[in-house]
Amino acid sequence: MRVLALVCTLKPTPAKSSSELIAGQLLELFARHGVDGESVRVVDHDVRPGVEADMGHGDEWPGIRRRIAAADILLVATPTWVGHMSSVAQRVLERLDAELSESDSEGRPAMFGKVAVAAAVGNEDGAHKIIADLFQALNDTGFTIPAQGGTYWNGEAMQGGDYNDLDETPETVASTNATLVRNAVHLARLLHDAQYPAA
Repeated sequence: MRVLALVCTLKPTPAKSSSELIAGQLLELFARHGVDGESVRVVDHDVRPGVEADMGHGDEWPGIRRRIAAADILLVATPTWVGHMSSVAQRVLERLDAELSESDSEGRPAMFGKVAVAAAVGNEDGAHKIIADLFQALNDTGFTIPAQGGTYWNGEAMQGGDYNDLDETPETVASTNATLVRNAVHLARLLHDAQYPAA
């Protein structure tokens, strides 16, 4: 089994990113469950605006799309900006819209049988709304969401500081991360063995 983390920070590599940090922590937990993973920092790629699978010359989304197709689990990790997911995360959802017109060999939507989970970090509120918005869009696209499939960290209101500034991961976040991974792997294995019925 494979997991792909789409890190939707606004900071290109090699800048430190809280979204990258929490995605890396989750990938380590997936590895403990025997699930291989990789991370893509989306902002490092030329992902064009649009809702097509390929927006033409220079568009790097098709390569990312192939990685999504090869994965059993998709993790979307995003910072919180003015109470919302990042513009990069929004673009990922817009590009995934193309999957609504794609199907497998038996006529099922292409993302059926894949699991999606989400992580949000930020020093302002908004994580619940962000995860709700991500889950609605990902579910519409065909992904299945596990129980407690979202994790987040919010810093103290009206203060500075980032997740990657913490000396250690708060116990509640670590526990939520572990539950997310455990449930995602369980669900992905179930769907791998018993795919949704074809129409």
